[in-house]
Amino acid sequence: MATYAIGDVQGCFDPLRRLVDALPFDPANDRLWFVGDLVNRGPQSLEVLRFVKALGAAATVVLGNHDLHLVMQAEGFGRANKEDTLGPVLAAADRDELLAWLRAQPLFHADGNWAMVHAGLLPAWSVHQAQALSDEVSAALQAPDYREFLAHMWGSEPAAWCDDLVGWERLRVIVNAMTRMRYVTPEGAMELRAAGSKSPPGQGPAGCLPWFSVAGRVSEGQVIVCGHWSALGYHEEPNLLAIDTGCLWGGTLTAVRLEDRRVFCLPCPQQARPLGWD
Repeated sequence: MATYAIGDVQGCFDPLRRLVDALPFDPANDRLWFVGDLVNRGPQSLEVLRFVKALGAAATVVLGNHDLHLVMQAEGFGRANKEDTLGPVLAAADRDELLAWLRAQPLFHADGNWAMVHAGLLPAWSVHQAQALSDEVSAALQAPDYREFLAHMWGSEPAAWCDDLVGWERLRVIVNAMTRMRYVTPEGAMELRAAGSKSPPGQGPAGCLPWFSVAGRVSEGQVIVCGHWSALGYHEEPNLLAIDTGCLWGGTLTAVRLEDRRVFCLPCPQQARPLGWD
Protein backbone atom coordinates (compact mmCIF):
# COMPACT_ATOMS: atom_id res chain seq x y z
CA MET A 1 0.00 0.00 0.00
CA ALA A 2 1.24 3.48 -0.90
CA THR A 3 0.18 6.84 0.53
CA TYR A 4 0.23 9.96 -1.65
CA ALA A 5 -0.03 13.34 0.13
CA ILE A 6 -1.50 16.07 -2.10
CA GLY A 7 -1.06 19.81 -1.56
CA ASP A 8 -3.69 22.55 -1.44
CA VAL A 9 -6.22 22.04 -4.25
CA GLN A 10 -8.39 25.14 -3.65
CA GLY A 11 -11.03 24.30 -6.20
CA CYS A 12 -8.61 23.40 -9.03
CA PHE A 13 -10.39 20.22 -10.04
CA ASP A 14 -8.97 19.68 -13.52
CA PRO A 15 -5.34 19.63 -12.29
CA LEU A 16 -6.37 17.35 -9.42
CA ARG A 17 -8.09 14.92 -11.76
CA ARG A 18 -5.08 14.86 -14.09
CA LEU A 19 -2.66 14.38 -11.21
CA VAL A 20 -4.59 11.49 -9.66
CA ASP A 21 -5.01 9.84 -13.07
CA ALA A 22 -1.26 10.07 -13.67
CA LEU A 23 -0.21 8.72 -10.28
CA PRO A 24 0.42 5.00 -9.85
CA PHE A 25 -2.56 5.08 -7.51
CA ASP A 26 -4.82 2.07 -6.89
CA PRO A 27 -7.89 3.14 -4.88
CA ALA A 28 -8.39 -0.43 -3.70
CA ASN A 29 -5.00 -0.52 -1.99
CA ASP A 30 -3.48 2.96 -1.85
CA ARG A 31 -4.46 6.14 -0.01
CA LEU A 32 -4.60 9.83 -0.87
CA TRP A 33 -3.92 12.35 1.89
CA PHE A 34 -5.26 15.87 1.33
CA VAL A 35 -3.62 18.60 3.42
CA GLY A 36 -6.70 20.84 3.50
CA ASP A 37 -8.08 23.77 1.53
CA LEU A 38 -9.94 21.59 -0.90
CA VAL A 39 -12.05 24.59 -1.84
CA ASN A 40 -12.19 28.28 -2.70
CA ARG A 41 -10.52 30.77 -5.04
CA GLY A 42 -10.29 28.13 -7.79
CA PRO A 43 -13.14 27.56 -10.28
CA GLN A 44 -14.41 24.08 -9.38
CA SER A 45 -14.76 23.67 -5.62
CA LEU A 46 -18.01 21.74 -6.03
CA GLU A 47 -16.39 19.19 -8.32
CA VAL A 48 -13.44 18.80 -5.94
CA LEU A 49 -15.69 18.09 -2.96
CA ARG A 50 -17.75 15.55 -4.87
CA PHE A 51 -14.64 13.80 -6.18
CA VAL A 52 -12.81 13.55 -2.85
CA LYS A 53 -15.95 12.52 -0.97
CA ALA A 54 -16.57 9.77 -3.54
CA LEU A 55 -13.11 8.32 -2.85
CA GLY A 56 -14.45 7.07 0.46
CA ALA A 57 -11.90 5.26 2.58
CA ALA A 58 -9.20 5.83 -0.06
CA ALA A 59 -9.04 9.52 0.96
CA THR A 60 -7.93 11.10 4.23
CA VAL A 61 -8.68 14.80 4.59
CA VAL A 62 -7.77 17.43 7.15
CA LEU A 63 -9.55 20.77 7.19
CA GLY A 64 -7.96 24.02 6.09
CA ASN A 65 -8.97 27.61 6.70
CA HIS A 66 -10.83 27.84 3.37
CA ASP A 67 -12.79 24.68 4.13
CA LEU A 68 -13.86 26.16 7.46
CA HIS A 69 -14.69 29.44 5.70
CA LEU A 70 -17.08 27.51 3.46
CA VAL A 71 -18.74 25.86 6.46
CA MET A 72 -19.15 29.27 8.11
CA GLN A 73 -20.54 30.89 4.96
CA ALA A 74 -23.09 28.13 4.59
CA GLU A 75 -24.36 28.86 8.10
CA GLY A 76 -24.37 32.65 7.72
CA PHE A 77 -21.25 33.44 9.75
CA GLY A 78 -18.18 35.41 8.80
CA ARG A 79 -17.81 37.75 5.87
CA ALA A 80 -17.68 36.71 2.24
CA ASN A 81 -14.58 37.82 0.35
CA LYS A 82 -14.67 39.16 -3.18
CA GLU A 83 -12.21 36.42 -4.18
CA ASP A 84 -14.51 33.63 -2.95
CA THR A 85 -15.74 31.11 -5.51
CA LEU A 86 -18.04 29.14 -3.23
CA GLY A 87 -21.36 30.01 -4.88
CA PRO A 88 -21.77 26.73 -6.81
CA VAL A 89 -21.26 24.71 -3.62
CA LEU A 90 -23.76 26.79 -1.68
CA ALA A 91 -26.32 26.48 -4.49
CA ALA A 92 -25.84 22.75 -5.13
CA ALA A 93 -28.68 20.30 -4.57
CA ASP A 94 -26.30 18.12 -2.52
CA ARG A 95 -24.82 21.00 -0.51
CA ASP A 96 -26.09 19.76 2.85
CA GLU A 97 -24.61 16.30 2.29
CA LEU A 98 -21.28 17.77 1.19
CA LEU A 99 -21.12 20.23 4.08
CA ALA A 100 -21.98 17.54 6.64
CA TRP A 101 -19.18 15.39 5.19
CA LEU A 102 -16.77 18.34 5.36
CA ARG A 103 -17.63 19.09 8.99
CA ALA A 104 -16.87 15.47 9.81
CA GLN A 105 -13.24 15.79 8.69
CA PRO A 106 -10.56 16.39 11.37
CA LEU A 107 -7.95 19.10 11.71
CA PHE A 108 -5.16 16.60 12.32
CA HIS A 109 -4.35 13.03 11.33
CA ALA A 110 -1.52 10.78 12.53
CA ASP A 111 -0.51 7.37 11.24
CA GLY A 112 2.72 5.71 12.34
CA ASN A 113 5.65 8.09 11.96
CA TRP A 114 3.63 10.45 9.76
CA ALA A 115 1.16 13.17 10.72
CA MET A 116 -0.82 15.65 8.63
CA VAL A 117 -2.16 19.11 9.41
CA HIS A 118 -3.08 22.03 7.17
CA ALA A 119 -0.97 24.82 8.69
CA GLY A 120 1.13 23.52 11.59
CA LEU A 121 1.45 22.62 15.25
CA LEU A 122 2.37 24.95 18.07
CA PRO A 123 5.90 24.21 19.32
CA ALA A 124 4.68 23.03 22.73
CA TRP A 125 2.31 20.40 21.31
CA SER A 126 3.24 16.76 21.00
CA VAL A 127 1.61 14.70 18.27
CA HIS A 128 -0.41 12.88 20.91
CA GLN A 129 -1.68 16.17 22.35
CA ALA A 130 -2.40 17.56 18.89
CA GLN A 131 -4.59 14.55 18.13
CA ALA A 132 -6.55 15.07 21.33
CA LEU A 133 -6.99 18.79 20.61
CA SER A 134 -8.12 18.07 17.06
CA ASP A 135 -10.68 15.68 18.49
CA GLU A 136 -12.05 18.49 20.68
CA VAL A 137 -12.66 20.65 17.62
CA SER A 138 -14.18 17.73 15.71
CA ALA A 139 -16.61 17.15 18.56
CA ALA A 140 -17.64 20.81 18.44
CA LEU A 141 -18.08 20.77 14.64
CA GLN A 142 -20.32 17.72 14.80
CA ALA A 143 -22.30 18.58 17.93
CA PRO A 144 -26.03 19.36 17.59
CA ASP A 145 -25.24 23.00 18.47
CA TYR A 146 -22.25 23.28 16.09
CA ARG A 147 -23.56 26.63 14.84
CA GLU A 148 -22.79 28.11 18.26
CA PHE A 149 -19.17 27.06 17.81
CA LEU A 150 -19.05 28.58 14.32
CA ALA A 151 -20.34 31.86 15.72
CA HIS A 152 -17.31 32.07 18.04
CA MET A 153 -14.65 30.27 16.02
CA TRP A 154 -13.04 33.07 14.02
CA GLY A 155 -10.64 35.67 15.42
CA SER A 156 -6.92 35.99 16.12
CA GLU A 157 -6.92 36.01 19.92
CA PRO A 158 -5.65 34.44 22.09
CA ALA A 159 -2.36 34.19 20.21
CA ALA A 160 -0.70 31.68 22.53
CA TRP A 161 -1.58 28.32 23.98
CA CYS A 162 -2.17 27.66 27.66
CA ASP A 163 -3.32 24.33 29.03
CA ASP A 164 -5.80 26.19 31.22
CA LEU A 165 -7.70 27.67 28.28
CA VAL A 166 -11.36 26.67 28.15
CA GLY A 167 -14.42 27.25 26.00
CA TRP A 168 -14.37 29.16 22.74
CA GLU A 169 -10.91 30.61 23.33
CA ARG A 170 -9.41 27.14 23.70
CA LEU A 171 -11.03 25.89 20.50
CA ARG A 172 -10.11 29.09 18.63
CA VAL A 173 -6.40 28.68 19.41
CA ILE A 174 -6.51 25.09 18.17
CA VAL A 175 -8.24 26.10 14.93
CA ASN A 176 -5.86 29.00 14.33
CA ALA A 177 -2.73 26.95 14.91
CA MET A 178 -3.82 24.03 12.76
CA THR A 179 -5.39 26.01 9.90
CA ARG A 180 -3.93 29.56 9.83
CA MET A 181 -0.48 29.71 11.45
CA ARG A 182 2.80 30.27 9.63
CA TYR A 183 4.98 32.32 11.96
CA VAL A 184 5.42 32.25 15.73
CA THR A 185 7.56 34.11 18.23
CA PRO A 186 10.46 32.23 19.83
CA GLU A 187 8.14 31.72 22.81
CA GLY A 188 5.53 30.06 20.59
CA ALA A 189 2.87 32.79 20.23
CA MET A 190 1.24 32.95 16.80
CA GLU A 191 1.68 35.99 14.56
CA LEU A 192 -1.35 35.97 12.28
CA ARG A 193 -1.88 39.59 11.30
CA ALA A 194 1.44 41.44 11.00
CA ALA A 195 2.90 42.54 7.68
CA GLY A 196 4.84 39.68 6.18
CA SER A 197 2.89 36.95 7.95
CA LYS A 198 2.37 35.17 4.59
CA SER A 199 5.88 35.85 3.27
CA PRO A 200 8.57 33.19 2.85
CA PRO A 201 11.17 32.68 5.59
CA GLY A 202 13.58 35.57 5.82
CA GLN A 203 10.86 38.06 4.89
CA GLY A 204 8.43 37.41 7.73
CA PRO A 205 7.41 39.53 10.71
CA ALA A 206 10.30 40.89 12.76
CA GLY A 207 11.30 38.66 15.64
CA CYS A 208 9.29 35.68 14.34
CA LEU A 209 10.25 32.42 12.72
CA PRO A 210 8.44 29.59 10.94
CA TRP A 211 6.54 27.39 13.36
CA PHE A 212 8.63 24.37 12.36
CA SER A 213 11.94 26.15 13.08
CA VAL A 214 11.42 26.76 16.80
CA ALA A 215 14.18 25.11 18.80
CA GLY A 216 12.91 22.23 20.90
CA ARG A 217 9.61 21.82 19.03
CA VAL A 218 7.99 18.90 20.83
CA SER A 219 6.59 17.31 17.66
CA GLU A 220 9.92 17.23 15.81
CA GLY A 221 10.22 13.46 16.27
CA GLN A 222 7.31 12.95 13.88
CA VAL A 223 7.28 13.79 10.16
CA ILE A 224 4.66 16.51 9.68
CA VAL A 225 2.99 16.89 6.28
CA CYS A 226 1.39 20.31 5.80
CA GLY A 227 0.28 22.89 3.22
CA HIS A 228 -1.13 26.42 3.60
CA TRP A 229 2.05 28.31 2.70
CA SER A 230 2.30 28.79 -1.06
CA ALA A 231 5.04 31.41 -0.67
CA LEU A 232 7.16 28.77 1.05
CA GLY A 233 6.63 26.32 -1.78
CA TYR A 234 7.85 22.75 -1.61
CA HIS A 235 9.99 22.47 1.51
CA GLU A 236 11.46 19.23 2.77
CA GLU A 237 13.30 18.52 6.00
CA PRO A 238 13.84 15.18 7.77
CA ASN A 239 10.78 15.87 9.92
CA LEU A 240 8.73 18.07 7.57
CA LEU A 241 7.08 17.99 4.16
CA ALA A 242 5.44 21.30 3.19
CA ILE A 243 3.65 20.72 -0.12
CA ASP A 244 1.55 23.79 -1.01
CA THR A 245 3.18 24.66 -4.32
CA GLY A 246 0.66 27.27 -5.44
CA CYS A 247 -1.49 25.47 -7.99
CA LEU A 248 -4.09 28.21 -7.62
CA TRP A 249 -1.49 30.87 -8.44
CA GLY A 250 -0.14 29.23 -11.59
CA GLY A 251 2.38 27.05 -9.79
CA THR A 252 2.06 23.29 -9.51
CA LEU A 253 -0.11 20.75 -7.75
CA THR A 254 2.20 18.43 -5.85
CA ALA A 255 1.85 14.89 -4.56
CA VAL A 256 4.46 13.09 -2.47
CA ARG A 257 4.55 9.34 -2.00
CA LEU A 258 5.35 9.13 1.69
CA GLU A 259 7.03 5.74 1.64
CA ASP A 260 9.96 6.96 -0.51
CA ARG A 261 9.29 10.73 -0.69
CA ARG A 262 9.03 10.63 -4.45
CA VAL A 263 7.58 13.92 -5.70
CA PHE A 264 5.02 14.22 -8.50
CA CYS A 265 4.25 17.72 -9.84
CA LEU A 266 1.61 18.84 -12.29
CA PRO A 267 1.86 22.39 -13.66
CA CYS A 268 -1.30 24.43 -13.09
CA PRO A 269 -3.01 25.46 -15.23
CA GLN A 270 -1.02 26.89 -18.10
CA GLN A 271 0.93 23.74 -18.97
CA ALA A 272 -0.51 20.37 -19.79
CA ARG A 273 2.56 18.12 -19.46
CA PRO A 274 3.67 16.95 -15.98
CA LEU A 275 7.16 17.93 -14.85
CA GLY A 276 9.46 16.46 -12.25
CA TRP A 277 8.24 12.87 -12.37
CA ASP A 278 11.67 11.24 -12.59
